[in-house]
Amino acid sequence: MSIESFSVWLDKTPLSLEIKGAAWFVPAVQTMHIAAICVVIGSSLLMDLRLLGVAKDVPISVYVRRYSPWIGISIAVLLLSGITLIIGEPGRTLGNWVFWTKMALVTLGALLTAVFAVPVAQDEIYWDSGRRRQAATLIATLSLAVWVAVIVCGRWIAYVL
Repeated sequence: MSIESFSVWLDKTPLSLEIKGAAWFVPAVQTMHIAAICVVIGSSLLMDLRLLGVAKDVPISVYVRRYSPWIGISIAVLLLSGITLIIGEPGRTLGNWVFWTKMALVTLGALLTAVFAVPVAQDEIYWDSGRRRQAATLIATLSLAVWVAVIVCGRWIAYVL
């Protein structure tokens, strides 16, 4: 089954019709989706800036403990709200290359966050050593670029079919 035929089928399911039928539902879910992406990107931004050397008086491990749970919860909200939006408007997303680019970038952003956070759980000063600073800078810079690209793709989806 192709993406197009799956999208047409999904668009005609009772759940999709219910989602589309309630005028308030899609905007409410989109609001939750945008709020969750704000939390993910805001938390990642703070951790990435700390990894880049901002606020050196606070250990990196403090940032990881403070913001990683928020990222995890928000990614779960993004997944649930995103699936709901896809079911409600499959034609807008599933056939859109910008949507798939965004999905790849979100996955990459989450992986970069894990690459940053997991070692800190076992060794609080993991990224503080001199030999790992270059890798830390690369991870943080790449992460910042990825999350900015996620924002751009998220907005661009509506304009590309």
